[in-house]
Parts: sequence; structure tokens; C-alpha cells
Amino acid sequence: MAVRITNYFWDMEYIIRFSKELWMLLTEMSPFLLFGFFFAGLIHIYLQKEKVGKMLNGNSFGSVLNATLLGIPLPLCSCGVIPAGLSFHKNGASKGSTVSFLISTPQTGIDSIMVTYSLLGLPFAIIRPVVALITGLTGGIVANRFDKGVAVTAPVSKSTETNSFSQKIQEMFRYGFVDFIQDISKWLVIGLLMAAFLAVIIPDDFFIRYINMPWLNMLIVLAASVPLYICATGSVPIAAVLMMKGLSPGAALVFLMAGPATNIATLTVLWKSIGKMATTVYLLTISLGAILFGLLIDSFLPAKWFVLSGQLHVHNHVLPAWVGIASAVLMIVLILNGYLLTLKKKRQDKLNQIKINTMTDIQKFKVEGMTCKNCKAHVEKDISEIEGVENVSADLATGEVSVSGSEIDPQKVKNAVEKAGYIFVG
Repeated sequence: MAVRITNYFWDMEYIIRFSKELWMLLTEMSPFLLFGFFFAGLIHIYLQKEKVGKMLNGNSFGSVLNATLLGIPLPLCSCGVIPAGLSFHKNGASKGSTVSFLISTPQTGIDSIMVTYSLLGLPFAIIRPVVALITGLTGGIVANRFDKGVAVTAPVSKSTETNSFSQKIQEMFRYGFVDFIQDISKWLVIGLLMAAFLAVIIPDDFFIRYINMPWLNMLIVLAASVPLYICATGSVPIAAVLMMKGLSPGAALVFLMAGPATNIATLTVLWKSIGKMATTVYLLTISLGAILFGLLIDSFLPAKWFVLSGQLHVHNHVLPAWVGIASAVLMIVLILNGYLLTLKKKRQDKLNQIKINTMTDIQKFKVEGMTCKNCKAHVEKDISEIEGVENVSADLATGEVSVSGSEIDPQKVKNAVEKAGYIFVG
């Protein structure tokens, strides 16, 4: 009986510590996340793929620089950046520019930079975009040097921008605080839960006591990060907790670079879409760049720049406590709203699929590169605009797109899929 009571209180102690760590992380991150979501919506409204494609056209240093500078503030992780990058490539961006964009974008983002500042401090918030800039430029230049293919000619298109200012504002808030949150909320929640869990179970001096070799830490972190997926924002609280447990700042940077920028799904799609050479350059640039900059940070930058307090209260002097609490509550509401809308959309998709299955004129197509709900929505939207198409239903798990309607032209479906930035298999 005494053992049971002891175990109960031991379990309760860990649950309470876990809850406190989770709430602390959420209140620290939320104000900066909300600010980042606002800018995500703003960028979404004023970014036109055709114009960007022209900016990134040509195998020149200027186009690579433009791609890198464009990618750094964009709030896209490694799943969302693929269709965006491939879409730019279809609209005229060179391979070097595409590789540069694919390298620099998932490492950062306005939301990720804000959260980095809130949890890891100003030095890390500056270092991350600087490293993204250098690695993006390097990868783009190398890709242009080794890939001598003819640059894609940007297609001529007429602008269809007719939205009023009020419609743009509505679209900005809808994307930033609904669509974008739906895309990253799963990985953001996973990142927060993992960070709180690690804060509870890992001893405070773990990396100092057991693996006190920064270069070995970096290799271990890199090996774990490359095949897995975690978004740039969700990786920050995990990195913060690991640093509190003794992980070196350089090894933390490796995780912040390689975790968001690479995963098996991303590499597979790139291998088929931009070629073996460009994909190899992409992977090597991120991996070697992460190790190099990690070593530079640990060897040459003052350690006091990266000291975190044991409770992660890095910037309580900047924002009042009530701002963090109110922002955390609002974040919870927005995340729950996103999940409810997702469930509603899933029910609607099932009804659409049932409706499609009852029709006789159905064609099914295989599409690669759809890795999130936003991908699915883009594909369905572009195909539904084809004349004669009545219903479209895309399945993320299988990559199968069911299309019903009269006189469906597979070539038009192929064009719509590729226009959205995905790979039409057949």
C-alpha cells in the first residue's frame, strides 16, 4: 500500500512538472507566434508566383540572392516549401534559385525567428537567418555551377488580381490565423509536448556528464535530424530544453537547421522533380553547413551569449506576464479551431468521395508531393477549376486524386497539378 502511495505521488510530481513546463513554453512562445502568423498572412497576400518566377529566372548570382532573401522570412517548413519552390521553378526560376529557396526557407521564417528570440535569445535569432542566407547562397551557386541545363522560361500570364482591400485583409487573417495554423499546429503541439517531456526526464547535466564532446553531439543530432520531420517553429522549444540539459549551442544549431530542412519525403520528391545532382547539393549544403556553423559557434562565439536560465524566462522583462497568458489562451483557441475545421473538412471529403463513387464518369490520378492539408487544398482547387470537372477528392495517404465530371482531359489535370507545384505521375 505504501509503495502504491509513493508511486502515485511520484507520478503526480512528474505530471505537475510536465504541465508547468508546457504552460511556460506556451506563454513564452505565443506572443511571438501570433506576430509571426500576422506576417505570414501579409506575405501570402502580396506574393505572386509569376512575378517571383521572373525574379528568380537565370543562372546568375542575382537570382540566387533573390531566392535566398525571399525564402528567409517566408513561414514555410520542409513540406510546404516543396510545392512553393517547384511552382516557382515552373514559373521560370532556375534550378540554382530553386535549390537556394529550398535550403533557406525551411530553416527560418518570421514566426520561427520570433520564437527563437523568445526562447533562445537575440544572438540565436540573428544567427539563424544569417546561416540560412549563407547556406542558401552556397547551395544555389553550386547547383548552378554543376547543372548547366537551360533555364526555364517564365510563362506569360495575365494578372487576375481583382480582390478589394477588405477582401485582402480577410484573406490575410484567414490564411495567417486559420490555414497556416492548421498546417503547423500538429508539429507545433508535438514540439511543445516533446520539449516539456524532455525537460522532465533528462537530467540537467546530461550532455555534460555523458556526451561532453560537441562534435560528437553534432553528428548524433545530424543523424537523427536528417530523416525526420519537424517544423522550424516546433524545433525551437526542443532545442531550448536540450541546451538547458547541456547540449552545446553549435549542436543545437545543427538540430535547428537539419530538422526543419530535411526529411525522407522531401528528399524523395526533390530527387524526382529537380534531379539527383540538385538534390545532392541540397542535402550536402544543409548537412555540411550545419556542422561547419555549429563548430564555429562553439569555437569562436562567447558562451555567455547562449546561456539559458533554468526556467526559460528569457524575456519576461520585455512583455508583461498577462500578454503571455492572453496570447497562450488565444493560441489554444486558434489551434482547437483549426482541428475542428479539419474534422469538418474530413467529413465533407468523405461525403464528396461517396458522391464521386456513385458516379460513372470517374478518373483517378496519382500525384506526388502532397504532404499536408494545404497541399491537398491546392491540388483540389486547381483541378476543380478545369472546365467539366464536378468533384475532386485528394487522398494524402495514397497520393490518389479522384476526379468526376464530363469529358475530363488528363492533360489539363496534369497541367493543373504541375501549376500547383506537385508531380503528376499518371
